[in-house]
Amino acid sequence: MKRVRINAGKVGLVFKKGDYHRVITKGIHWLRFNESIIQYELTKPFTAPVALELLLQDQELGAMLHVIEVKDNEIVLMYENGNFKTTLPAGRYVYWKGLIDYEFVTADLSKIYITEKIDKSLFSHYALTQYIRVFEVAAYEKAVLIVDDVYTKTLESGTYRFWRNDTSIKIAKADLRQLQLEIAGQELLTKDKAAVRINFYTQYKVIDIEKALLDNKDYEKQLYIAMQLVLRAYVGTYTLDELLERKESIAHAVFEDTKTKVTKLGVQLLNCGIRDVILTGEMKDIMNQVLVAQKRAQANIITRREETASTRSLLNTAKLMEENEMLYKLKEMEYVEKIADKIGEISVSGDGGMVKQLKDIFSVNR
Repeated sequence: MKRVRINAGKVGLVFKKGDYHRVITKGIHWLRFNESIIQYELTKPFTAPVALELLLQDQELGAMLHVIEVKDNEIVLMYENGNFKTTLPAGRYVYWKGLIDYEFVTADLSKIYITEKIDKSLFSHYALTQYIRVFEVAAYEKAVLIVDDVYTKTLESGTYRFWRNDTSIKIAKADLRQLQLEIAGQELLTKDKAAVRINFYTQYKVIDIEKALLDNKDYEKQLYIAMQLVLRAYVGTYTLDELLERKESIAHAVFEDTKTKVTKLGVQLLNCGIRDVILTGEMKDIMNQVLVAQKRAQANIITRREETASTRSLLNTAKLMEENEMLYKLKEMEYVEKIADKIGEISVSGDGGMVKQLKDIFSVNR
């Protein structure tokens, strides 16, 4: 006989001539000479020294073990004393009962939706991330969920997680904020064959995400082309002068013509306008010459108008002097004052009026 002691936290498996015989727990036990023992710690996973099926025939030993069978397309989340420990992939796992409180949650990876009771804080754990697909939809977005190339549903803003498997999962997102589309540097010909470049902008919003993402490919590009073609058509019906004068009305006409057409793209036009009309080099020189000529003509008109007004004023003054002798005398004094500023000394006689004598003096000088 052989005396064996099993300490707390351990168990022993007794084998007789190589075959499993019984399980022994804490305490002192006596073994026969043809019996041997293998001791195990209850805090560690159990590794069977022989086929597990043979050991599980002992109901006492079976009651002491957690036997976890993880199938293909499954994982098991293992918790120890209420805390997540690890994930178990496909296979068989055996743990001792009693000392550690184990909990096992089985997750079916063959489906895409995570319906198991799993705390969200664990989704970022390195042991789980390899099994999960994550999609983010921002607060200003919506998305369509496509499973195996089939539209499934529309997703609001939020974080979406799916099990990672052979099922194809895609999401397509659209920005729901007010957006702006720029049509820059469009080279167009006006009705009078003037080459111009136009910068045009359009403000819009996505209002039907299914139409925008599922019924149309690259809805933004299609919107760009639609606006470009309508703009080209309108510009071609106006001369350069009309284009420069009616930019706002042309932009409004383009808006009215396209706002109903683009609803098939799932978008709504909010506003549009012509930002710049840029002339080519040669046309710019010609327009500058026209502008200079116009300004010169305006300057000539102003000069003629001022000359006419000055002549009319002189004529009115002469008429008043002819009718009023006192005004005539005042005018004489004004002339003398002005002449005195220019000439050091003037001698006049008392014969005739001062203005007449001064007139005679200047006539002689000429």
